Amino acid sequence: QVQLVESGGGLVQAGGSLRLSCAASGGTFSHYGVGWFRQAPGKERDFVAAINWSGGSTYYVDSVKGRFTISRDNAKNTVYLQMNSLQPEDTAVYFCARRIRYESGTSPLAYEYDYWGQGTQVTVSS
Repeated sequence: QVQLVESGGGLVQAGGSLRLSCAASGGTFSHYGVGWFRQAPGKERDFVAAINWSGGSTYYVDSVKGRFTISRDNAKNTVYLQMNSLQPEDTAVYFCARRIRYESGTSPLAYEYDYWGQGTQVTVSS
């Protein structure tokens, strides 16, 4: 059973930066695509960024392009989300998830992911 644990969230002022980590244990992680999603209070869970299994391809929602960077270190079974120029609208609980398909690419579709972490809170103050 794969377990994903997010960390790195917190409170930051607008314009600041945070780096989220998603660490996997209990199963294979390095041969699967990974995505980051976020859910603001009262809203649905939305796609943020994804990376393919090798790290050679990434995909972002338009609102974070140029500000967020997803990366992975397969030797450490960890995926990162570097978030710069944070804005109050980035406030949400951030989740990482592993794609169902082996040696998978990027996808913004939540139903293509099976294992999910518990989330880490990111709060951006104005």
